[in-house]
Amino acid sequence: MTSFERPKTLTELVSKALQDMIVSGQLEMGAHLSEARVAKELNVSRTPVREAINRLEMEGLLTVEPQRGTYVFHLEGHELAKLCDARVCLETTALKAAILSNPVELHVALTRCVAQMTDARGKGDDSAYLGLDTDFHQLIFDLSDNRFLVGAYQTLALKMAAVRNRLGRHPDHMAKSYNEHIALAAAVGDGDADTALAILRGHIDRKEGSYWEVATDLKEA
Repeated sequence: MTSFERPKTLTELVSKALQDMIVSGQLEMGAHLSEARVAKELNVSRTPVREAINRLEMEGLLTVEPQRGTYVFHLEGHELAKLCDARVCLETTALKAAILSNPVELHVALTRCVAQMTDARGKGDDSAYLGLDTDFHQLIFDLSDNRFLVGAYQTLALKMAAVRNRLGRHPDHMAKSYNEHIALAAAVGDGDADTALAILRGHIDRKEGSYWEVATDLKEA
């Protein structure tokens, strides 16, 4: 029997549009969000915009302050550190599970993603590369065979993608990130879980990871 995709509601469409603007960096962190302006730009009434704001507040992408307004989420340095700590816990656990459950599929998927990253870098397409960076980490969870880990990661994934699109364009970070993705995929292919886990920890740990270094540089600039 043929199945048809359910048409998206206006609220879902507005939510996705706002989500994309936040994650891509079109809306800056901490920026004030005007309900009326969004409704006008998207050519919708204010009702679906208000409902979309409620959804994105629950996802942590927006903050609603009574009597003040709605703002795009913002991370201070210590909050970025805690986000990285949470990623280390979740991603290393997911990587262990994926290596145990689906080692061949994981290697194939990560290698394919790295090949696409190579192509994006060759074309100088930073946005495509950063999108693939997000995909690379999602693959680890998708192949972990643990839906609870996948669900837990979703509470961080969009915020991390937003951070990545703002800090990940630094040339030094991008080069380091690219090399670490290659090394991680290779370690998985070699069946070397200890090396793969060490690379992943160094990739995202708050004291060693590139995001932390770039964020600190930006804060001090």
